[in-house]
Amino acid sequence: MLPRIAVMGRPNVGKSTLFNRLAGRRIAIVDDTPGVTRDRKEVVARIAGRDVLLVDTAGLEEAAPDTIPGRMRASSEAALRGADLVLFVVDVRTGLTPADRSFAQWLRRHGKPVLLLANKAEGRQGAANALEAYELGLGAPLLVSAEHGDGMGELHDEIRAALPPEPPEEEEEDPNRPLRLAIVGRPNAGKSTLLNALLGEERMITGPEPGLTRDSVAVQWTDETGRPVRLVDTAGLRRRARITQALEQMSTAATIAALKECEVAVLVVDAVQGMDEQDLRIARLAEREGRGVVIAFNKWDAVEDRNAARRRLEDVLTASLAQLKGIFVVPLSAATGRGVERLMPTVREAYEIWNRRAPTGALNRWFEHALERHAPPLVEGKRLKLRYVTMPKARPPTLAIFGTRAEMMPEDYRRYLVNSFREAFDMPGVPVRINLRGTENPYAEGEG
Repeated sequence: MLPRIAVMGRPNVGKSTLFNRLAGRRIAIVDDTPGVTRDRKEVVARIAGRDVLLVDTAGLEEAAPDTIPGRMRASSEAALRGADLVLFVVDVRTGLTPADRSFAQWLRRHGKPVLLLANKAEGRQGAANALEAYELGLGAPLLVSAEHGDGMGELHDEIRAALPPEPPEEEEEDPNRPLRLAIVGRPNAGKSTLLNALLGEERMITGPEPGLTRDSVAVQWTDETGRPVRLVDTAGLRRRARITQALEQMSTAATIAALKECEVAVLVVDAVQGMDEQDLRIARLAEREGRGVVIAFNKWDAVEDRNAARRRLEDVLTASLAQLKGIFVVPLSAATGRGVERLMPTVREAYEIWNRRAPTGALNRWFEHALERHAPPLVEGKRLKLRYVTMPKARPPTLAIFGTRAEMMPEDYRRYLVNSFREAFDMPGVPVRINLRGTENPYAEGEG
C-alpha cells in the first residue's frame, strides 16, 4: 500500500494548485471561485523519492450533513481517516480565519501527522504574515507558493521525514531480484561498448558517430557472481542548448527516467578528454535522485600520462562533486576489455553502501562526538540546539536531525555533519541526505 497524503484546508486557499504542483501535472481544476473541488481526487505521485497516493479534498466547511458542503466535508473526513500525512493549507494573504482555527483543532484531535503550509507566501511580506500560523498549534509553518513553486524543495524534504518508514520490500529479500543499473554519460563516451563488454556480445550498435543509441534499452544479464542485473544503456545526455529535435528531447528524458528507476548509475567518462561540466551535471543529477554512482573511466588504454589523468580527475571531483565525496573510479577500456572485470564488484560495493544502515547506538555516539568536536553555530544571534538524530531509511542513507531551530542550520555545518557521518560509518561515494526538524515555537519562552 502506498502512503496516502491528503491536502486539506478551507475553500480557496490553493489546495488544488498545490495538488497539481506536487502531482507534476494539471489534474485538479483551479479557479478563484471557492468550492470548485467537490470530489476527492487521487493520483500516484513521486514525492521526495517515494511513490505516494496524493489526495485532493474538497474545502472544509461547517455545514449541515444533508447539504452539498456537508457531504463534501464528510468526503474530506473519510480522506483524513485513511491518510498517513495531512498537508493543512492556509492562505497567508487573507490571514487566519475562524474556520482555519476550527479545522486546526479538529486535526489535532484526530492525531494524524500534519505539515502546516502557509501558502501564497511569495514576496517579503509572506514570511511576516506566516508568523500568525503558529497560533494553530500545528508546529512551524512551511512557507510555500503553490502557484510559483516557492518552497517546494523544503516541502519535499519535510514530507520525506514525516512519512512512515518504507516497509521492507519483498523483492529485497529475493536473491533473484536483479540489481537495477543505469549506464549514463555523454554521447560517444563508450556506454554501448561497455555494455557489450559486460555482456560478452555485440548487443548494441557502436561506432564513432555520437548519438547512435537513441532509446534506453533494458537488458537482463547475470554477472560473474551469478547474480542478476537489469542493465539500461541510455541515450547520451547532451547540453540543453543542443536538445533541438524532439528525438533528442526524448533521449534526454529517457536518461533521466533511467536515473529515477535505477539503484546504481555507472557514469562513463572519456578518460582521454577528461571529466567536463556535462559529466558533472549528469553526476549531480544522479546524486539529486539519490542513486549510488560509480565512474567508469573509459578509453584508459589511449591515455598517455595516466598519473596526470588521475590527478586531473581527482581535482575535478574534489572541487566540483563534494556531495559524492569518495566516489568510486574504475579505469578501464571497454573496447579491449581491460579493467572491465573490476567494474561489477565495485558496483556491488557501492550498492551495499547505498543500502547500509548505521546502528542506533553507534549513530547517537557519532552525533554526540560530532557536536562536541564542532559545536553548532549561532544563527541570528542564537545557537542551534541539536538534540538527537535518527536514520529513518537507507537507499540512500538518510538522517533526520531534531532540535530547536534545526531547520535554520547553515549549509556549511550541514556539509560538516555529512562528511563526519561518511567518515564514521565508511560511506564513500553515495548521496547522504539530512532532513532537519525544528521542535519548538520560536515565540516560546526560555530559549537562549
